[in-house]
Amino acid sequence: MRQLSKRFALLRDLGGRLERFLLPAACLLCGEGIGASVEGRPIICGLCRNRWTPLPHPLCSRCGQPVGYDIPCRICTDWPVALGRVRSAVWLDGGARQATHFLKYEGWWGVARPMAVAMRGLTPLTEGVFLVPIPLGRRRQRSRGYNQSEHLARALGEVWGLPIRPTMLRRIRETPTQTALTPEARRANVAEAFAGAGANGDACVLVDDVFTTGATLAAAAAALSAAGASRIDAVTFARAPHPVA
Repeated sequence: MRQLSKRFALLRDLGGRLERFLLPAACLLCGEGIGASVEGRPIICGLCRNRWTPLPHPLCSRCGQPVGYDIPCRICTDWPVALGRVRSAVWLDGGARQATHFLKYEGWWGVARPMAVAMRGLTPLTEGVFLVPIPLGRRRQRSRGYNQSEHLARALGEVWGLPIRPTMLRRIRETPTQTALTPEARRANVAEAFAGAGANGDACVLVDDVFTTGATLAAAAAALSAAGASRIDAVTFARAPHPVA
């Protein structure tokens, strides 16, 4: 099954590359033509990227959620000590939601590059850290054929010149989708779902596509801390517009 999954993923990647080569260069989001650029044949045009909505300041110093002045943040109150700063590049709306969907469900891995470019200014990203993508469960990995967070981490590593350590974290328990769960149910759903290995005092930055309540990042950070990581922060491309605190 594992070999079939790898072959399926390779064929899908080859098909996507061939399609982009044969068809006229057009933005995946708006369909308009894209001219030549320093990126060769970009997959999302500059106008669509500019429409992605950055998070407004001020931000919670820990979880990165926009907060009002002198109003305490409630999202990260119950997070484990292991998880430090979390930062997201844009709101999960409009074109950013479309881009995330194309990466996560449609196999358009090239979308990871412009998403990573949008993330390059996030403060946890510094020299000397290892990028650790949030892993999928085995069943979901086989079904999908790839892990969108790993593609995003690899694109981010290319943008920053940072090493990727996908084997440092693995999912040891299959979990149902988090989409319709309350914050409390989300925390219970992913509790002890991860195991870390080989951190050995390393500074790590978890990479995921979307932040909602932080439950998955918190559980993953706890596993990396138990494996010996010295510092664990996290970055995501998008943040759900109205996370439940």
